Amino acid sequence: MTLPSGGALFGAILFGSIGMGAFMYGKRGTLVPPMVLGIALMVFPYFVSNTWAIYAVGVLLCAGLWLWR
Repeated sequence: MTLPSGGALFGAILFGSIGMGAFMYGKRGTLVPPMVLGIALMVFPYFVSNTWAIYAVGVLLCAGLWLWR
């Protein structure tokens, strides 16, 4: 088991915090898409190990938040 790089760790924290905010927003307003995308943003860094992939998936999920607002 190797430790993630600094960029991967920063990306995981960044997208996890965005996901937490989206989840709380969706829960407060009983909106399902922000809640689901928020959970996805918080969980996906556990399954993606490449730094570029973390940023690519995170940006796509954030774009999904913006599209389904």
